[in-house]
Amino acid sequence: MKIEIFSDILCPWCFVGKRRIQAALDLFGHQDEVEVVWRSYELGPEAEREPGPTAAKVMETWMDPAAVPARVAQIQGHGRQEGLELNMHLSRPVNSFDAHRLTHLAGKYGRTDAMVERLLHAYHTEALIITDHDVLIRLAEEAGLDAAEARAVLAGDAYADDVRADQERARELGVSGVPSVVIDGRPPVSGVMAPAALAEHLESARSRAGA
Repeated sequence: MKIEIFSDILCPWCFVGKRRIQAALDLFGHQDEVEVVWRSYELGPEAEREPGPTAAKVMETWMDPAAVPARVAQIQGHGRQEGLELNMHLSRPVNSFDAHRLTHLAGKYGRTDAMVERLLHAYHTEALIITDHDVLIRLAEEAGLDAAEARAVLAGDAYADDVRADQERARELGVSGVPSVVIDGRPPVSGVMAPAALAEHLESARSRAGA
């Protein structure tokens, strides 16, 4: 069984979803039969490299500003349920393309999950600027990658085509938001649903495969 997880570092729901997806896999109980593939999905491909307003302030540009505090509190509440600190009043959205390239480098060594985890924590909890190459190299090293190799990747365009290929695959599969989970190529489902519900999707896919 192949599970593709489409996510972006900038999305707080993706951090929440990462916890819930793992909980669903634990409930499913057949992880030895599952291949998990992290896919890149840029929410803001045109975003600047230089940080601007905080995530909470940016929300005021696409929804009623008066409703933003309640929305932020709701997202943070879901984060706390999963043991996460989501500092949307501190994190500042930037272009995530280079961060995604590092997740593909990590895949070369079986460290994708660790790299995604470190990037999500860095952005949402520590409010680090994930376009800063020095920051990204340190995060890559902390995720178990070689700092010199990460520096070389960031200095060039390695894995750029892989990121773009993931985004093309998202279009082909009908993924329009993140986090989205695609099980064996079937229509995407939400990665933030309750773990028990997602585990049912996994069991259903396993049953179909067996049939």
